[in-house]
Amino acid sequence: MTRKRTEFFARDGYRLRRTMDAARLLPVLGTFLFLLPVLWAGGQSRGGYIYLFTIWIGLIVFAAILSRRLKEPKAPTGDADTQEPEDGSV
Repeated sequence: MTRKRTEFFARDGYRLRRTMDAARLLPVLGTFLFLLPVLWAGGQSRGGYIYLFTIWIGLIVFAAILSRRLKEPKAPTGDADTQEPEDGSV
């Protein structure tokens, strides 16, 4: 019986790529959330302003968390795609 070969990715590299994906999708999510009140019928209430400022603050906090996670230095784990050659060639 032969085993099916599975591919495993290094956890640090995988998490870094998913964090980068989340950072790329943040403007799209923000645009959708800001344009959502346009679909509301009665946009003249105070609740709309509270909603917009809450979303604005939430996006700032989420962007700060993502930027910290992307800025953290990582120790080399032996992942072939993230390591640079030692001789400086590309």
